[in-house]
Amino acid sequence: MNNAFSGKLAHTYSIVARDPQTGEMGVAVQSHWFSVGSIVPWAEAGVGAIATQSFVNVSFGPRGLQLLREGRTAQEAVKELIDADEGRDVRQLAIVDSQGNVAAHTGVKCVPATGHHVGNNLSVQANLMLNDRVWPAMAKAFEASAGPLAERMVAALEAAQEAGGDIRGKQSAAILVVRARSTGRVWEDRLIDLRVEDHPEPVQELKRLLKVFRAYEHMNKGDLAMEKNDIDGALAAYGTANAMFPDNLEMKYWHAVALANLGKMEKALPLFREVFAKDRNWWMLTKRIPAVGLLDVSEQDLERILAV
Repeated sequence: MNNAFSGKLAHTYSIVARDPQTGEMGVAVQSHWFSVGSIVPWAEAGVGAIATQSFVNVSFGPRGLQLLREGRTAQEAVKELIDADEGRDVRQLAIVDSQGNVAAHTGVKCVPATGHHVGNNLSVQANLMLNDRVWPAMAKAFEASAGPLAERMVAALEAAQEAGGDIRGKQSAAILVVRARSTGRVWEDRLIDLRVEDHPEPVQELKRLLKVFRAYEHMNKGDLAMEKNDIDGALAAYGTANAMFPDNLEMKYWHAVALANLGKMEKALPLFREVFAKDRNWWMLTKRIPAVGLLDVSEQDLERILAV
């Protein structure tokens, strides 16, 4: 294999997009290739989002972000990266910057069906597809959808699969979303970072994981509300999380603990009973957490909890 065809194979479909209301930027991708999320999507808060695919030049990710960081627009960054790459004919690259500028490149030797579409705050791109309807379907689905950026990008992936998808099939998927502006704390700037490394239905699994992520967001909001002594807000957030995933014992358990700490034992006990019945390890845990202050109840109430 000569230098022009060097790089990891990630024939795939992807979307890079920016939400003009929130300024959030992200990438979502699916491929019949293991762990596509480790090489295709790149994003940095306040900078931009990048998808590098086909015969992947992985360096386009960090180098592209550096160019954006230095003040290049998406168009300037794509041109500089492609012009300097002797493998440009087999590369596919898309960039959206923090100002909403978008640019993309599809090499003339990318495997058909292949192409891209640049729209308002988005670019969709695909190669080695079953047909040439895939990337137009992605753009249409994204533009017609509403809600948070992540859910809209997953809708684009679903549309790609419904239109035919990768001619080889399905294996992995990923989504990465970052803030509009950097806080200086990378762990807070990266809002969503989910990967499906190997799965028969990667897009549907990614969609499921995103729903789980949203449920745990409500759990975290509940914890924050508790810290601020916003009891009603905390219980509402915990309740929403439980409603989204009624079979999740962890969510149900900590909801019960919160209720018990608030003295709402009659509401807490049925939840404890349900959790203990399904997994006795939670009963064992309940005996341990009073010592570290996570369960702050009287000895009598602790006995009532353990007795259920």
